[in-house]
Amino acid sequence: MIPLQALADDLDTLKNADRLRRLQPRGGMDFASNDYLALAGAPRLRAAVGAALARGVPVGSGGSRLLRGNDPEHEAIEAEAAAFFGSETALFFSTGYAANSALFATLPQRGDLVVYDALIHASAHEGMKLGRAATIAAPHNDPGAIKATIATWRREGGTGRPWIAVESLYSMDGDRAPLDDLLTVAKRHEAMLLIDEAHATGVFGDRGRGLAAGLEGQENVITLRTCGKALGCEGALLCGPRTMRDFLVNRARGFIFSTAPSPLIAAAVRESLRILTDEPERRARLAELIAFAERTLAPCGVTATGSPILPLIVGADAAAMEMAAALQAAGFDVRGIRPPTVPAGTARLRLSLTLNVTEADVTALADAIRNLN
Repeated sequence: MIPLQALADDLDTLKNADRLRRLQPRGGMDFASNDYLALAGAPRLRAAVGAALARGVPVGSGGSRLLRGNDPEHEAIEAEAAAFFGSETALFFSTGYAANSALFATLPQRGDLVVYDALIHASAHEGMKLGRAATIAAPHNDPGAIKATIATWRREGGTGRPWIAVESLYSMDGDRAPLDDLLTVAKRHEAMLLIDEAHATGVFGDRGRGLAAGLEGQENVITLRTCGKALGCEGALLCGPRTMRDFLVNRARGFIFSTAPSPLIAAAVRESLRILTDEPERRARLAELIAFAERTLAPCGVTATGSPILPLIVGADAAAMEMAAALQAAGFDVRGIRPPTVPAGTARLRLSLTLNVTEADVTALADAIRNLN
């Protein structure tokens, strides 16, 4: 048998179904990235990295955090992030995917129940597959369904801890979770509330502290805050009670056996948090751009969300990808999203608004979309 033939056959199946993914270089106006505040190329971040190098911060960590890889910069970003977001502690991971998968694989225990929103991120699913707890999907943004699921589980003999898992801002639809209602359900059923703030951190809340800022510090709330989106860096922070941090350090295989993130990146994230405080005008400009884009793109069928994520639902996979290709050829970096990332029949253009574009760019995009119809 030819080596990897089964894998090659699978790739052929994807290709025949027009679902084969390919990497492509960035190009054109940025309507695809999650660099919402345009911090990835900000002079202050470049200067912070240069200053860190000058004071001897290493590029690599050299090992896992439990060996020699625990740098003072890791400790510093965790302390500063906990203070900034209002949590008892924080733990720094290399990516949001790694943090989320470690969380779900480690914290819920055998006999517990994880009730998760049907649209939660793939990294949560990865962690749940590795975990010990039972898992049940709940309809999107439906606290009543979550409440009923937990109640049924209890009636049927469930005695462990319920865990409610949601995103505060969903990455493909741009809509928000009803966090206050979910917290009420969590308290009523003595559940932990896990909130993925990946797309809200830096964009919403006082000083960019996210949509869950008012919930931080409570003993039953854990938040995930990625650093590779509005913060312009990479990595992620799990924020929550000290027991969360200590248990992950001792039991999370994804943390224990991974080389620690670059201390240089930790230094950059520290500067990003300072920028959120020092430059509130970035969030104000983004809010103005979102409002302008919603008015300008509404006639094109784009859904207004009040967030930087504006979906244009096309429906058919091929039609969505053809529209994306046409817009890319016209100089707009717009990406088509299709199943399994989104439900079947909802292939779309995911328009992402960042301070890397202007109102004139948005107007030009609207004209280009109209010309496709």
